[in-house]
Amino acid sequence: MNRDDAPDYQAVFAGLPAALLLMTTDWRVVDVSTAYLDLLGRSREDLIGRDVFEVFPPAPDALDEDGVHPLQRSFQAAHDTGRPQVLPLFQYDVVEPETGGTAARYWSLVAAPLPDVDGRSSLVVQRIEDVTDYVQQRDTHHAELEQGRQWRERAELVEADLYARMQQIAAALDAKDMAATRLARLGQIALRLTGARDVADLERIVVGEGLVVLGADGGAILSRAEDGSWRATISSTLGTRTQIDYAWFPYDSANPAAWTARTGQRLILPTVADGLAFDPVMEEVYRVTGRRGWVALPLQVREECLGSLAVAWLDEHEPSSDELDVLNTFAAQCAQALDRLQALDAERAAASAVARMSESLQRSLLSAPPQPPGLQIAVRYSPAARDAEVGGDWYDAFVTPDGTVHLVVGDVSGHDREAAASMAQVRNVLRGIAYAVTEPPAVVLSWLDRAVRDLQDGVLATAVLAQVGPAGPGLPAGHRRLMWSNAGHPPPVLVGPDGHVELLSSDPELMLGVRPEAPRGDHHVDLQPGSTVLIYTDGLVERRNQGIDASISGLLDRVGDLADLPLEAFCDAVLSMPHPTEDDIVLLAVRLDP
Repeated sequence: MNRDDAPDYQAVFAGLPAALLLMTTDWRVVDVSTAYLDLLGRSREDLIGRDVFEVFPPAPDALDEDGVHPLQRSFQAAHDTGRPQVLPLFQYDVVEPETGGTAARYWSLVAAPLPDVDGRSSLVVQRIEDVTDYVQQRDTHHAELEQGRQWRERAELVEADLYARMQQIAAALDAKDMAATRLARLGQIALRLTGARDVADLERIVVGEGLVVLGADGGAILSRAEDGSWRATISSTLGTRTQIDYAWFPYDSANPAAWTARTGQRLILPTVADGLAFDPVMEEVYRVTGRRGWVALPLQVREECLGSLAVAWLDEHEPSSDELDVLNTFAAQCAQALDRLQALDAERAAASAVARMSESLQRSLLSAPPQPPGLQIAVRYSPAARDAEVGGDWYDAFVTPDGTVHLVVGDVSGHDREAAASMAQVRNVLRGIAYAVTEPPAVVLSWLDRAVRDLQDGVLATAVLAQVGPAGPGLPAGHRRLMWSNAGHPPPVLVGPDGHVELLSSDPELMLGVRPEAPRGDHHVDLQPGSTVLIYTDGLVERRNQGIDASISGLLDRVGDLADLPLEAFCDAVLSMPHPTEDDIVLLAVRLDP
């Protein structure tokens, strides 16, 4: 290779998809990858040439009795021992550039030494991965995702093994027949495997780059499909027809790659005679691929075979023992990366299934409201943008046999399946009590509070229950009376037909689940024809860095201009107002016909 053709290793390092930081042995930053800068929101100018602990100062309580941070211990151990050091799950709080505040973050960290020409550790590279989402998801869903916990533990162990495997590859490539450039390129492939986003990405890296670096003329990687068959990703050097015809193998296929994936045994077919003696199916393989030397290696993790790596050469090829060592080590590294990605894929699928089930439960309870004579009722439910989480917000509207219209908006604390299940119980119990007893809202909420105490352990909820009675004597023509009781919930808003806005506030009363014996009060107001009452959950008005009173005041300033809109358009306009996305929003609006 000419010097001009040599790869630009600085550009390669900067462009690696993994988040990498390169340090001297006195912990000054030499270089960083673009992925590292993107992950932490920093610039190269902030980091290059500075002490890493000056850039990322550790909390004083994180230092040991000698005043040394565990990360520095890890860096020093990597330098002194010449072996990678792994901190699979480590909390290191960082300063958020946007706010200037400190945020709790969890990381998977690997420190690996980089030897110079004399074999001494001259630099240390640190790879970081932000696993905060996984930690939070684990804490939230540990009851449902026990199997996910095992997968995460396996993934944490894999991180250590991946870098150890990279060192094994380096040792194998010390053989005199392997060029130094191949060692460097295999190291780059190893780093890319640790940053693969999913199984398909890993397969593209292996067949598109790894096989060439190994000195092969093509090959494939097989992994298990959902139906039990083998899915193959084949290098483009074997031709488009091969990629299409051999994209899938039955589980019991006699093809060498499928046989190795099924049995977990390495298969070496250096000559055409060896291949035909193994199985006549090889005649078609030789004809279609034009490759006459084959090796199939199992992708083995502990006692499980996840698939196979097939390596091919144009001519008949008897691999040397050193070459087989490299192939075995590379296959082992592919297997570890595949195991990690499959575990994460399965965990994400399980969390997504939990979210879909819980959200379906929640939406099934939030049905269309009735439209009793003289009233219009409209509802909205807007879930927050969270993965694998649902909330306890709900609404309900129903008419009891005496003609009273009941309107409810509530919020059970929490954002998970338990919150959704508790919400369903509280909602249904409240409806049952309202049908069973003809009482004002405060009495119904008191009975509900006692029922929640007896039926649920530790459930807390806020709610507003409003009743609109039928038209009757004592009220001007066309007027109706609204009576409500508020259990620790944001107060409803009354919008008059002329746009006048009134907050239906009252003295604060306890939320449900705190003290069922506490007294509750009823409040009432006469509704003019064309009046609108808006009941909502706190997701509509809660703001960061703003008190709830100021947020509700802002809502009052805006809804008065919406009085002339049809009720459905009124709800859409309220929901479109700027609001945070961290919480669900429920709206229930009732309007007295003009």
